[in-house]
Amino acid sequence: MEVVSPLRPAADLPLIRRWEPTTSASAAVLVLPGGRARSREPASRANLSYRRMVPFARDLGRVGPAVWLVRYRYRGWNEPDRDPVRDARWALARLRERLPGTRVVLVGHSMGARTALRVADDPAVAAVCALAPWLEPGEPVDHLRGRAVVLAHGDVDRWTDPRASYRYAMRLREVNPTTCRFVVHDSGHTMLRRHADWSGLVRRFARGAVDPAATDPLIADAMAAPAPHGLSVALPRGTR
Repeated sequence: MEVVSPLRPAADLPLIRRWEPTTSASAAVLVLPGGRARSREPASRANLSYRRMVPFARDLGRVGPAVWLVRYRYRGWNEPDRDPVRDARWALARLRERLPGTRVVLVGHSMGARTALRVADDPAVAAVCALAPWLEPGEPVDHLRGRAVVLAHGDVDRWTDPRASYRYAMRLREVNPTTCRFVVHDSGHTMLRRHADWSGLVRRFARGAVDPAATDPLIADAMAAPAPHGLSVALPRGTR
């Protein structure tokens, strides 16, 4: 059930759009959209990066957990402020207050994927799904030990570099064996081509992350495959 009134205690804070389950939730998914490297322009629901993640959030809301979609204060990452990281940490704190003890899965796209990977040191976070992540050299990985991490990148992405996510995954696998990476052939940064496959991967991952008994064999096999094979797994067409 989508909550019509967003959670936003003050105008200078991020906005959260929520899909709440009809029964009590033991898990939650925090969805983090993309953005820009630098921009102090206020984020809007009209931004394509935000609208791109609404179908993912709505789809996840049908799986069972509570789903929160963050609208940042600003559109940019804005180094050294890292504004979306601040916003995501704020959202995680609110989620813990509202749903104490909840197991949290992070799903992010592009800048949101980078944000998700950065804030995964939060003790409530159990898993991260990073879609077409924007990653720079030297991104930290040690704090992801013990988390389930799935990365996915289109092989014709012209906005963020698939080679960078592969190098990152190689570094991460060295400290965190529960890491895998999928290649979405014939798909780019917007995830419009083969959207159903992107969505299917996210849904499978979230379902297994919130309920270990429901771990998906496609993801389990990728995590079990040794590097580099488990880090360049072709996402099958028809993934649902």
